[in-house]
Amino acid sequence: MSEPMLVAVFATPVASFLLRYGKDLGYTPVLFEPDGARATDVVDGFEVVSTVPELGADADVVVTDHDRPELGDALKAVLDHPARWVGVLGNPRHAGPHVVALQALGVPDAEIARVHRPVGLNIGSRKSPEIAIATLAGLLADRNGRPGGFEF
Repeated sequence: MSEPMLVAVFATPVASFLLRYGKDLGYTPVLFEPDGARATDVVDGFEVVSTVPELGADADVVVTDHDRPELGDALKAVLDHPARWVGVLGNPRHAGPHVVALQALGVPDAEIARVHRPVGLNIGSRKSPEIAIATLAGLLADRNGRPGGFEF
């Protein structure tokens, strides 16, 4: 069985930690950064692509910057694949900008509903490494059919 793929969308500090920790967890880590000039903002040694890689049913995708103007286009391209899980980081107290962006591109509501937000476990994370850990813990819980947190 091949390793599951973890795709971090957009070069951010959180993406760097997601890719690094994800590799330790057995993922094949890939950065999808449509703006090649920004791809240098991520830790060296990870595959960087400027278009969505081939995402199979075992791929997990995390959008790490919900304020980028390319948000809708990037997510639409991801949703064209059968990725196992797609999520967008962001404060759960604010409406997710991805919904309006995807609606403007004519993405059907059923496809928009595939996008998870918020992502990760609610551990009060604020710093980039904490956000990455919370996100990966949530992905592991979901992969293992568990609710995450302290519910057993």
